[in-house]
Amino acid sequence: MKDKVVLITGASSGIGRSMAFAFGREGAKIVICARKADALDNVSQELRQAHIDFLALIADVSIEADVQRLIEQTLARFGRLDILINNAGITMRSMLIDTDPAVIQKVMDVNFMGTVYATRYALPYIQQSKGSIVGISSIAGYRGLPVRSGYSASKFAMNGFLEALRTELLHSGVHVLTACPGFTASNIRFAALDAHGRVAGETVRDEGSMMSADECADHILRAVKSRKRELVLTTQGKFTVFLNKWLPSLMDKLVFNTLAKEKNSPLKK
Repeated sequence: MKDKVVLITGASSGIGRSMAFAFGREGAKIVICARKADALDNVSQELRQAHIDFLALIADVSIEADVQRLIEQTLARFGRLDILINNAGITMRSMLIDTDPAVIQKVMDVNFMGTVYATRYALPYIQQSKGSIVGISSIAGYRGLPVRSGYSASKFAMNGFLEALRTELLHSGVHVLTACPGFTASNIRFAALDAHGRVAGETVRDEGSMMSADECADHILRAVKSRKRELVLTTQGKFTVFLNKWLPSLMDKLVFNTLAKEKNSPLKK
């Protein structure tokens, strides 16, 4: 990673923040972006104290012009781009029958179109460096999760997009990684949107029992180094993907029963 330029979207908290430090400690030059200036400033102070060479930029990945500017500013500062990590994401939590379709559109705009924009505009430079494109997807990209229909749809879309891209670039020397954490302790559940697009402000799961964002970032770093095509994390995550492939009807019941136990779950038997 020495002197590689790594652009991480959604890097103000959680896995994105942890990846900035994981790659930075390996000698990479880091570009972090997020929508909120105050959160970005906090991470910037920590990176500065850790003596990591970085550039912090405000950008909303759901806005195409913001993403174009993000890539341009990265090139202006460092002159190259080796690794793009599409990490920016939001989730939602509500039954479809209660959900304003605009909420699902917003989730798709950030999670899927944000990945499309960043990958499209970064791709010429990634091709030059024969670098890596990484998508931080989810187990929800393999197995649809009730009460998270929009989130699952966005991650299925991301997985299909990255698979198609990997095949397009098969002989280009570009590495494409689809990384799917299981339930990981992060800010994403606190920022989940409800049926009307309001931020929930609380998690419905026990964050303390999950894989930490730092551990998740270390796994992703190793996967990039070894140029893996897929990374599925946690025992529960691997179990879910495996069983869903071979015993999908059973997984319908297991997933329903598991998520029905969440705090204030709207699922009813």
